[in-house]
Amino acid sequence: MKRTLRYLAGTAVTAAVVGVATVSYAAPAKAPHDTVTKAGAARFAAAPAWKARAATTVKPTARKNAPTPRIVAPGEHVTAAPGFQLWLTAEGKHWTTPTFPEPQFRSVVDGNIDPNTPGVSLQSETTENRAYLSGLYYGGKGTASAVEIQTQAGTVHGRLIELPGRPGWGVWYATTHLEPGGDPVDFVSQVTVRDTEGRIYARLTTR
Repeated sequence: MKRTLRYLAGTAVTAAVVGVATVSYAAPAKAPHDTVTKAGAARFAAAPAWKARAATTVKPTARKNAPTPRIVAPGEHVTAAPGFQLWLTAEGKHWTTPTFPEPQFRSVVDGNIDPNTPGVSLQSETTENRAYLSGLYYGGKGTASAVEIQTQAGTVHGRLIELPGRPGWGVWYATTHLEPGGDPVDFVSQVTVRDTEGRIYARLTTR
């Protein structure tokens, strides 16, 4: 089975896109002492029902809370697809793929990433009909919420996982179909992690 592996890393600021690729989301109060006469009470009782309904205050529907990363214990395995598993330790990201069952590792403590600068990395493996995508995200402002991956197959929405205690980094992952005849090397063109306000947390542009 033919496969293609690709490792990329990049940084981005939240205010603007900067991608660097390298191989490797009351009712009014009553007036005081209100009085109602018998005539007034009769008129109120005879008021049409639709007027009473129109006077009722309708409360707006509360906005749903934005998603946040899934919190996992150190070493807890997350299955993204059969054979595609990820787990986190304090040292970084570990994963396996269907055609590469031996654990792979991407460090967050070896000095290759700057946790104070927003950044995203990309590790991908593509086979004849499937792409297994994942990477680190780190250094952004706010709370990471969602990840969007621009691919030859269209926009793919992935998932986020983090260790407890707000470590300042996490892992995104996704799987998607690979179109026949597609270019596995340039399958992904952009990875964007957004915060809970919908702003860019970090972004990687591969080309």
